[in-house]
Amino acid sequence: MKLQEIIDSLSLKVETPTADLDREVKGAYVSDMLSDVMGNAKDGSVWITLQIHLNIIAVASLKGLAGIILINNRVPAEDTLKKALEENIPIMSSPLPAFELVGRLYSLGLRCR
Repeated sequence: MKLQEIIDSLSLKVETPTADLDREVKGAYVSDMLSDVMGNAKDGSVWITLQIHLNIIAVASLKGLAGIILINNRVPAEDTLKKALEENIPIMSSPLPAFELVGRLYSLGLRCR
C-alpha cells in the first residue's frame, strides 16, 4: 500500500508536503520509546507515535521507515520538520488516539511485520 493511500483513507494531515508520499508501506509499528522502535520496527513500516522532537527523524532514517504518523493532534517541533524535509521523512498527523488509528490501519490491511 502506498503512503498516499493511507493519507487519503485516514484523512491525515501532511506536515511535510514536499516529502515523498509515493513510498510503499510494508507494515506499521506503534511505540513512543525510541529504543523500542530502533530494536523492533521493520524497514518500510509507518511509525505511529506521540513523540514530536528531533530524535524521531534520526530513528526513522536509521530504520528506513516509510513515514511517521503523530497522534492526538500532535504538532511536530520546527526543528523536527526541518530535519524531516532534509532527510525526506514524511510526517503526518491525526486527531485520533493511537488505539483507534492503529485499528484503522489494521482495517486497511497493514500489519506489524
